[in-house]
Amino acid sequence: MAAFEYLALDAKGKKKKGVIEADNERHVRQILREQGKVLLELNQAKEKQANSLFSPGINIKERSLMTRQLATLIDAGLPIEEALAGVAQQASKNKIRSMLLSVRSKVMEGHSLAEALASYPKAFPILFRASVEAGEQSGHLHAVLMQLADFTERQKQNAQKIQMAMMYPAILTLVAIGIVSFLLGSVMPDIVQVFDTQGAQLPGITQFMLSLSNLITGYGARFVMVLVLLVVLYTWLVAKPGPKKIKDKLVLKLPGVNSLIKVSQITRYISTLAMLSSSGVPLVEGMAIASQVIDNLAMQETLQNCQQKVKEGGSLGMAFEATKLFPPMMLQLIQSGERSGELDQMLARAARQQEDDTNAWIGTLVSLFEPLMLLVMGGAVMMIVMAILLPIMNMNQLLN
Repeated sequence: MAAFEYLALDAKGKKKKGVIEADNERHVRQILREQGKVLLELNQAKEKQANSLFSPGINIKERSLMTRQLATLIDAGLPIEEALAGVAQQASKNKIRSMLLSVRSKVMEGHSLAEALASYPKAFPILFRASVEAGEQSGHLHAVLMQLADFTERQKQNAQKIQMAMMYPAILTLVAIGIVSFLLGSVMPDIVQVFDTQGAQLPGITQFMLSLSNLITGYGARFVMVLVLLVVLYTWLVAKPGPKKIKDKLVLKLPGVNSLIKVSQITRYISTLAMLSSSGVPLVEGMAIASQVIDNLAMQETLQNCQQKVKEGGSLGMAFEATKLFPPMMLQLIQSGERSGELDQMLARAARQQEDDTNAWIGTLVSLFEPLMLLVMGGAVMMIVMAILLPIMNMNQLLN
């Protein structure tokens, strides 16, 4: 059977879009006729190739829900094709329903589930497909799908925690910039002009703030335009592998920032490797897949070299230790797992511990940033107030 996308009129004369599975177009017309619908448009759901720019994608929440539903149905004893049909019926979006029915059609043609999912690389990334393939080969597909759903939800929760933690400092920073810009651009010139017309001698801090105010009012728009152009140019450059790799190497040399980048990237890498390893994916293949989740190209190249060393028979712990990227506690857990033959469990434990440490560290940084930003904003406002009050105080002394 194939999936067909249709547009039809229901009994009330309203247009309805949907996806239906049938043997051919004639079968679709018969089904819609039995449902009391008048067919307007009919198209077979086209499979998007792996290199297609228009390959449909789904968000993390939808993929997690779909994966958990599929795992539950397979665990209940349903064949894969029936489980896919059941999940497709539960899908709220036609895009997802059409995609699942297309995957089901390929499975019914004799393809494995992993091969069928490869038709939609944006919806099911290589990490997902490799785990499904390992689950199919080991005969524990439902357990692997459950692990994938848990892993996806945990990654989403961690990302949401970081976003929520950074939201307040970001808002505070924007408000501070807005207040200081308003005071320097609007309030400061009007007040200082009164003393300037009287020929009064302005204090040094007032002259400095007035110069800064003139700079903002005279060149503020140009500065914003140049800043926007620089951001666009930077975005265009880092989209290319060469400049991005140079940028990534420089970032790793910045004090303070490099630690944050290393911790976040290694946490993502080890969590992915632990999930793949527990799903039954071979270690060398899992390292190759896990390195693809690393955004920093310099770190990605280093971890790919680690994979080559392990492929040649080297120790995983020794290869990781040579990179100088992994925390000592994580290295000890991995080396202990290699010696005891429980590498999967130790990788999972190291991943959980590193995720907890990363969340705690980011929370600490955010908690320190908030009072620091308040002090900076308070200092800037105090300087502006002093620049306004000092001429008034000098004038009062002269009058007295």
